[in-house]
Amino acid sequence: MSANSAHTPQPVDALHERLRRDAEAAGYHLNPDEEFVRDLVEGLLTNTQRYGYQACPCRLAEGDEEKDLDIICPCDYRDADLVDWGACYCALYVSAEVASGEREAQPIPERRPPEGRPAQTLSAPTLKQAEGEAPSTPVWRCRVCGYLCARERPPGVCPICKARQDRFERFW
Repeated sequence: MSANSAHTPQPVDALHERLRRDAEAAGYHLNPDEEFVRDLVEGLLTNTQRYGYQACPCRLAEGDEEKDLDIICPCDYRDADLVDWGACYCALYVSAEVASGEREAQPIPERRPPEGRPAQTLSAPTLKQAEGEAPSTPVWRCRVCGYLCARERPPGVCPICKARQDRFERFW
């Protein structure tokens, strides 16, 4: 083994570090159980090799990226799970309270509809919205930077400016 190969990061280490950096930069926290996180990272790498994308390792992916968009890590359900249960479904991401040991993560029920990704998304305004009717999912606005997101509850931390959840207001 050469001296250079001894210091080459392994794929699990490299992805783990990238996920940690990205989480911290966006105001999120990875589970403090390093061994548990490494197992999840291995699952993400396996799914990337298998499907070509990082499907959540704790859910059954269909192998069709369009059908699996909602479970590509970080999944669409992460923020709501963090608010309600202190962790996302697979517990890769945890709330600040869980990360610091102030709160214990709760068992997390599956939010994903049985048939997979919901057919309707909020990516483009509908005719009803253009006519002034409110969308079926609330839209939240960060009062600090103006970031908008459509979900049942605002995120715990703004991914743009890192303002706390209490700095969000219902926009629509």
